[in-house]
Amino acid sequence: MNTSSPDLPTAPVIVWFRNDLRLHDNLALTAAANSGQPVIPVYILEEADDTLPLGGAQRWWLHHSLASLADKLKTLDVPLVMRRGAASDILLDLIEETGACSVLWNRRYAPAQIERDSAIKEELRARDLTVESFDGQLLHEPTRLKTGSGGAYRVYTPFWKALSQSIAPRAPAPAPKKIKACDQSIASDNLSDWDLLPGKPNWAKAFGEEWTPGEDGAHDRLDQFLSEALADYGEGRDFPAKSLTSRLSPHLAFGEISPFQIWHAMEPHCDEVPSRDFTTFRKELVWREFCWHLLVAFPDLGTENFNGDFDAFPWRDSSEDLTRWQQGMTGYPIVDAGMRQLWQTGWMHNRVRMIVGSFLVKHLLIHWRHGEAWFRDTLVDADPASNTANWQWIAGSGADAAPYFRIFNPILQGEKFDADGSYVRRFVPELADMPDSHIHKPWEASKSALDRAGVKLGDTYPRPMVEHQGARDRAMAAYKEMKGKAA
Repeated sequence: MNTSSPDLPTAPVIVWFRNDLRLHDNLALTAAANSGQPVIPVYILEEADDTLPLGGAQRWWLHHSLASLADKLKTLDVPLVMRRGAASDILLDLIEETGACSVLWNRRYAPAQIERDSAIKEELRARDLTVESFDGQLLHEPTRLKTGSGGAYRVYTPFWKALSQSIAPRAPAPAPKKIKACDQSIASDNLSDWDLLPGKPNWAKAFGEEWTPGEDGAHDRLDQFLSEALADYGEGRDFPAKSLTSRLSPHLAFGEISPFQIWHAMEPHCDEVPSRDFTTFRKELVWREFCWHLLVAFPDLGTENFNGDFDAFPWRDSSEDLTRWQQGMTGYPIVDAGMRQLWQTGWMHNRVRMIVGSFLVKHLLIHWRHGEAWFRDTLVDADPASNTANWQWIAGSGADAAPYFRIFNPILQGEKFDADGSYVRRFVPELADMPDSHIHKPWEASKSALDRAGVKLGDTYPRPMVEHQGARDRAMAAYKEMKGKAA
């Protein structure tokens, strides 16, 4: 791309940052840097974004990620312009202010964003501007991978086979070593004025101990995972007290690292770790791709049941039960530990996400949309595709979903994956002195055991809000009622 001309010898190029807050493997930024034209990096806080507005936890992350990106661009003597409002209006304002002749971005795939970006691209091209978009968020373009009949995949395993066998992920691009700065003074908002951080009380005060938002934090996390955890990933990822998951999901959600970078960074470890661990992690990367494939093919996935039979499911409406679940006060220690981990750290272990999700939709019969909304507000990695697809999977209403009759027993799940109670003791400290034998079922402990542990059921720790077998029977009856209506 060469935008120079006798009339506009130094017409700037706008690079519109979105969920690609990085310098490495940022094809839009690389193309702009290689053009030889002045570059204007811009981030727009799209308040009117009707896709899925950022929850509180992701607003915290965005603040720190933008600060990190601005610092990295500053080392290249290029300021990050930050503005707030409708993207089309902001871009047109910048074009008028600076005489920019090109706008470049990396593609995003939420259906409403695709529609909005297409409209912006059409409008700018109608004004004789150059507009180019690039890949970077996904290993594959969601609309290009088709089944034999030409439709979208609905089952993960054939999707995995098709993607892994037909697509060789491109090599990641290096970060530009030099970017020509625009010599104009361009007004920018102050990041602090966007009020992305929580006020008082600061519910995110512990986030900084858990996370380092930004591109450098993403690469540190990847390096640590590859050297310390990949070799045990296949089995170890199921145990929430162990640090054997990658915890790369928020970095991927904000584009601080690309899936291409992760895919290729794994290659040197191919012969060093068991093939099961290596392949299992790659399948997790591709599950994320599958979720985006589903969302693009079925735009209503976030609000409508993928399996229409579930439109007849007799959900319960109980704000009291929902609140107890949100606060980690269900009386089931593994469930409460997960919900408190989520509130304290903005993240929850994947195995525990399945346990707490199953508890909400099957033990309590509360609609999966309430769980999706809570996770969207409290998770730092609330990816709009994965969050919705995973909740539908847990509920049994989604693509390739777990059968509805697969109802997790929270007691057995705790005993199997947190046998010594380390995870529960960390996040439910009122049970810290319970013996291992009853850490996941304190209501079965003797009075003397409870006294020694300083636990008073119904006071210092709640009794179970539902009895497991009774809740399971109720869920199965509801499922049969739904099937009867759908028949």
